[in-house]
Amino acid sequence: MKDARAVRTGVTLALAGLALANATCGDSSVPVERLVDARLPTGVAGGALADTAPPGNALTEARAQLGKRLFFDGRLSRTGLVSCSTCHAQANAFSDPAPVSTGVDGRVGTRNAPALVNLAWGTSFFWDGRAASLEEQAGRPIENPLEMDAPLADVVTRVGADASYARAFAGDYDDGLTTETLRFALASFVRTLVSGGSPYDRHLARDDTTFDAAAARGETLFLSERAACFHCHSPGSLTNGGYFNNGSFVAGGDTGRQALTGRAGDLGKFKVPGLRNVAASAPYMHDGSLATLADVIDQYDAGGRGDPATDPQVRPLGLTADQRADLLAFLTSLTDDAFLKDPRFRP
Repeated sequence: MKDARAVRTGVTLALAGLALANATCGDSSVPVERLVDARLPTGVAGGALADTAPPGNALTEARAQLGKRLFFDGRLSRTGLVSCSTCHAQANAFSDPAPVSTGVDGRVGTRNAPALVNLAWGTSFFWDGRAASLEEQAGRPIENPLEMDAPLADVVTRVGADASYARAFAGDYDDGLTTETLRFALASFVRTLVSGGSPYDRHLARDDTTFDAAAARGETLFLSERAACFHCHSPGSLTNGGYFNNGSFVAGGDTGRQALTGRAGDLGKFKVPGLRNVAASAPYMHDGSLATLADVIDQYDAGGRGDPATDPQVRPLGLTADQRADLLAFLTSLTDDAFLKDPRFRP
């Protein structure tokens, strides 16, 4: 079984490296590398990349390339100065290196911009899970007054004034450019941000060439009841997709999912993030309050920040310095350098 999985992974990586196409949303004579291919990170369930798209927004190369162009376009904001990429930088696993992001007119947000990695297989989005699909998620930052502060209808008018955009949407969607297809194109690009080439991914495929002894010890601890990290960060996918009060909440702070559901038991719960490329996506937690992975490990080792709403699974661990170092080595092994530098994801 494992040998077959290793073969599939090798084929997947080969396809990703060889796939090329002549598709852009502007000049079709310019060759670009394909965004849509057969990539499937090892251990991630949910079908191939193309299978993750909803029926109304089938994933095509043209739509992904169109969404990529929009992702880097400041015209999606009221001022014309803030794009999606302003708060989601590739070198930072498409997250923001600031604790919270700065939007139009210098307005400061309230939560850390999460990494955009392997979201094609996600089932809910934002820290509180208020969006059920990437298509729904894509419009929220545009209209948020602290982020891009632009009604989608205004953005459609502005973008539609560009003839090349108008042609591209007319060719890619039956309805042309609308508020819906604008969101759909953005979602198509985000769906292609697939990472599966880290030392950890190769380790899952039984190649431990770059997975050292410290990372192996860290993985063992990560998967043990001693640290119990795996309860929320499942092997392979590295997230269970749920919501958890992990000890970061303090009285008077952001109530998290409770603000959405109104349920007392959701106080301080936030979405469990995936951990691929986590070493590149500092700072951490919903509020960006922890500057380094070492800080994250220390907080879990301490059993959180002491608020009684903290989940009982978060308890003091009493890890040794060597164990903390091994956990850090494992988390660092989740870094996919090729993804962070992939030219396909540049403007």
